[in-house]
Amino acid sequence: MGSDFGRYDLVIVGGTAAAVSVGISSKRSDIERVRLVVPSGEIVFPELVAENQLDVGYGETIQSIDAGPGDALTVTTNLHRYLTTGCLVARRDPNPEWTPPIPIPESPHIRVDQLSSELNDRDVLIVGSSDHAVELLAIGAARGGRMVLAGAGMDPGKLSPAGEHMLRRLERERRATVLYRSTPDQLSLIDNEPVAHFNDRRTPDLVFDEVVFASTRRRPPIDQLGITEAALATGKVVFLGEPDEDPTLPIAPGWQVGNRVAETCFPDRSVAPPRSPVTQRASHSGAIDELRAQHYNATITRFDPTHSDLWILRVRPDGGDANYTPGQYATLGLGFWEARIDDAVDPDLDTKWAKMVRRSYSISHRIFDDHGYLADPNESDELEFYIVLVRPYDGHVPGLTPRLALKKPGDRIHLGAKVAGRYTLGSITDPDAPLLFFSTGTGEAPHNAMVTELLRKGHTGPIVSAVTVRRWVDLAYLEKHRRLADRFPNYHYVPMPTREDDVPKRYLQNLVTDGDLDELLGDDFSPDRAHAFLCGNPAMIGLPEGDDATFPTPTGVVELLAKRGFTLDRRGKPGNIHYEEYW
Repeated sequence: MGSDFGRYDLVIVGGTAAAVSVGISSKRSDIERVRLVVPSGEIVFPELVAENQLDVGYGETIQSIDAGPGDALTVTTNLHRYLTTGCLVARRDPNPEWTPPIPIPESPHIRVDQLSSELNDRDVLIVGSSDHAVELLAIGAARGGRMVLAGAGMDPGKLSPAGEHMLRRLERERRATVLYRSTPDQLSLIDNEPVAHFNDRRTPDLVFDEVVFASTRRRPPIDQLGITEAALATGKVVFLGEPDEDPTLPIAPGWQVGNRVAETCFPDRSVAPPRSPVTQRASHSGAIDELRAQHYNATITRFDPTHSDLWILRVRPDGGDANYTPGQYATLGLGFWEARIDDAVDPDLDTKWAKMVRRSYSISHRIFDDHGYLADPNESDELEFYIVLVRPYDGHVPGLTPRLALKKPGDRIHLGAKVAGRYTLGSITDPDAPLLFFSTGTGEAPHNAMVTELLRKGHTGPIVSAVTVRRWVDLAYLEKHRRLADRFPNYHYVPMPTREDDVPKRYLQNLVTDGDLDELLGDDFSPDRAHAFLCGNPAMIGLPEGDDATFPTPTGVVELLAKRGFTLDRRGKPGNIHYEEYW
């Protein structure tokens, strides 16, 4: 053993990705005296070590870790003795009990954790999704290999910050290709060369010079490190992972270890907290690109904001099939990995980050084509949607629209495979029938297509479309509906903003009770011939509840029409009040 080497704030045992991460994050805060102790001459990510000027003791093996004078620990190696405030044991040892997840043929070119020393111009596949897999990937790239990482299910947020950073760098500099959603489910040999058969049909079978599995590593036993009970009692010895961890589990995230080091060893210091796993994931462009490629199947072609919280957008499916029946709906989706326009945090985002948030929206309609004629809904390769931004309220954090708000033409999106819905014009067989359309806000979307279809096909009976909103600016289709009313004498558009000084405050129910409908639709507005279509706020619709068909309070339109003899249209029981609730 050498002489005392001096006082340190933190001694880190091991040269793993997590060790490098904690070393870098410590130096970027006010923990400046940090030393990494590694037993061999090789440390992972030497580029990051050099760029951040980390102090590394190469070729040192731990002999003991004991309580020292005052609040210090004494770390003794084969070369030096250190006095330190805290000690992080970040070494990971091989796990001889670990076996690859799939059967592997006998071949010197298929191994576990071992890379050839010379890899120039050799194709190498690393199989794994942990920090250790990234470590092997970086080592192989440094040795000149053409590296591919099969990291199916890899979650960048569960890598250490250094592992995540190095993965991004290798991708960006084209020194490695990462398959975030693919892994071999079978290996075979052709002329003694390994062939990887992948579980993802988008990834063809590939031949490699070497295939290396990244094993699950384990923490070295305490007795191998000479850690005394007195040292453990100080609480200043922190392990990579929880003290009672299962040694068969994968490497614990480096960001988590960094938090524990800061909280345990330096409670009174201003330590820059490591980024959260969600933040790490959000910055990882490679993983996000893979997720988008996997889940998105359509392109946003138009994004026209009426104002900041209300938009008309068009979506073109990759398959080109945009046919629908007016009144139907389709599903839009974006990944939780997409950025939000607000600062809200989705509940359980840590577990949902790689998943999709979906919502169904009624398909709207542009009403007029580029030449000013009524647009045929099935002569377009796009679907139009009318969407309002939903902001967080009463503890509810909406997932889709705050992400959709940041999109622009050309961006990718998920579109459900099929359109659906029975809120259509299928029951309208009389071209002279009086028709009523009531909507709130963006509930006007399906009515845009339905009214246009009726007029395009020559419906001659009176049509009234009324919509309530808060402000005039909330009527994105106002001018188009006014053009329709000017062109077709049987069509009446009734916009009803409720918070404007130039318009009396009225609701859709008032049109029924105050005689407006009788004036607009005539004496024929009766259950014998007329139909009503209601879409939007459930309170406006007012469906009866329970077996005794009790109507809710306040009074909805259904109750008012029921008093006139109208009946609800339900599956297996046709009626003349058709409805589509929006939440």
